[in-house]
Amino acid sequence: MKKETRSLDQLVSAQLARWHTRQAAQKKMEEEKPKPCMTISIDPGSGGVEIAKRLASLLGMDLLGSEIIQRIAESSEKSEEAVKSLDEKETSKLNSWLSSLFATQHLTPDEYLRHLTRVVGAIGKYGNAMLLGRGAQYILPRETTFRARIIAPLDMRIEKAEKARNQSRKDAEDFVLKMEYDRRSFVEQYFHRDVTNPLDYDLVLNTENLSIDAAVATLETAFKAKFKGM
Repeated sequence: MKKETRSLDQLVSAQLARWHTRQAAQKKMEEEKPKPCMTISIDPGSGGVEIAKRLASLLGMDLLGSEIIQRIAESSEKSEEAVKSLDEKETSKLNSWLSSLFATQHLTPDEYLRHLTRVVGAIGKYGNAMLLGRGAQYILPRETTFRARIIAPLDMRIEKAEKARNQSRKDAEDFVLKMEYDRRSFVEQYFHRDVTNPLDYDLVLNTENLSIDAAVATLETAFKAKFKGM
């Protein structure tokens, strides 16, 4: 367990370093419009993680899993480091926009949520990132974000988990249902939304009869169509 924690911390540090480097190279962010971001909400066992990995590589995006976002948001120091790597003008814009977000969406004034929204908002300012989970689809502006959801029938997802985790059918079912419950509860608790609502997404993709390559191609086409010319 300690080895996994160190590895995650190293991933977080590497991501923060990339943002610092990028910011140093962009002396005039207002003249260099950030590229769009993508958020992906994933049903456990739908194959969404592998699809996201391939798509992020294809589009040249930073891929930020929920664990990395969570670790940055949970740490006040890392949250501040992420935000401070924006220039002063962009930080001011970010804070103003987040204040408006809390007011208009009536979000819970929870310290963790404030850190989370600042971190995800900062990622949006950098642009060119793919974020998995943590309610990012409710935080980043619709105009500059492609919001996708990847789903699959429950039986199929349980079968995949059973094979991938080498578990009994019952254990695989418990695993999938627990993850699904936790993810939906997180969104309900912090954003007061139903993560399954299709109106909150640009595209909902059912992988029941799609290969990973077909799913990646579909998302790539839809993403490029939305941001054609950007």
